[in-house]
Amino acid sequence: MLPHINFHHLDPNYFPGPDVWGTKECKWAPKDLATSGITQPPVFGFIMSMMAKHLRNEGEFIELAKEMFPKIVNFHRYLYEYRDPAKEGLVYIEHNWESGTDNSPLWDEAFEKIDVTNARDVSALRRDIKAVDASQRPTNENYKRYIYLVDMFRECGYDDKLIYEKCPFLIQDVLFNSMLVRSNEGLIELAALIGEDAQEIKAWNQKSIASMNKKFWDEDSSFYYGFDLKANSLIKIKASNGLMPLFAGACSPEQASALKNTLLKNFKSGNDYMLCPSTALDEKAFNPLRYWRGPVWINVNWMLYHGLKRYEFEEEAVQVRKDSLRLVETAGLYEYFDPRVETPDNQKGIGGDNFSWSAALYLDLLYSE
Repeated sequence: MLPHINFHHLDPNYFPGPDVWGTKECKWAPKDLATSGITQPPVFGFIMSMMAKHLRNEGEFIELAKEMFPKIVNFHRYLYEYRDPAKEGLVYIEHNWESGTDNSPLWDEAFEKIDVTNARDVSALRRDIKAVDASQRPTNENYKRYIYLVDMFRECGYDDKLIYEKCPFLIQDVLFNSMLVRSNEGLIELAALIGEDAQEIKAWNQKSIASMNKKFWDEDSSFYYGFDLKANSLIKIKASNGLMPLFAGACSPEQASALKNTLLKNFKSGNDYMLCPSTALDEKAFNPLRYWRGPVWINVNWMLYHGLKRYEFEEEAVQVRKDSLRLVETAGLYEYFDPRVETPDNQKGIGGDNFSWSAALYLDLLYSE
């Protein structure tokens, strides 16, 4: 299991820090490095394969690929062995922070079922609302639930079997599984480059794609929805997560065309909004300023751009790229952005400034024509 944070040095301005996670108590944790106790979407496979397109003839890259390949495979193997209880090729997340879309309305119903009567109030410890308007961030009531889950994982000794039995939040997320499929594909490409066997990875990917289309795809609304394992039901809220099978290449041509139409119908609304809001405009939870409930994120747009290009939706891909570049160039390197066209350009930036993934992916989009 790859933790989503390595605490290379103590930072009193970061919460929750290593003392909250308490992973040193876990028998599987590294002894010389404090970490968090959860993971995040598997990006390494597709990032390495994209690097290979530029560096495949470089000796240093080949050596790096040979070193990284078995480690990335082991991470994917962990997900399929410990996060796929029905062995259907779909893995679950056990915390909203594992999703990458922390405050999405996708998690609201699951969180509302959690009794936080005795949960810790950590509002005074939060650092994210010190520098950013609290109205743009998760509420303190939601933060109680976030820390409630962390405390429960710690009590379980980060044992996946115990967590699966006790955790009230077990969700098969479309975004997470799409990134897993795309990284499987990247590993298959890397295996061909360095002479490794990819049969196990191909089997994983075939099962994952088939299950995504069987379980997540809703024909009536032409959209992919995540699945709540505790409620045993689809989470029928349109968020940008549900567009990511385009990036994964998991859609049939017919599904891809229908999904593209849903993007234009539910996430754009004429010329009033830039692509792509993180929550559909017609969802009750839509808020153009609150974290993951409406703002545009450059990392999501980057994946959407590549997904649209993959299915040769050139006009829509150009629009996503154009909107992304405009937001960064006029508002700055912010964490996320107000999608409303009517908002003055220099006021569209929200969240943290000088944000590294906005900067990195701006550069990639700039040279992606």
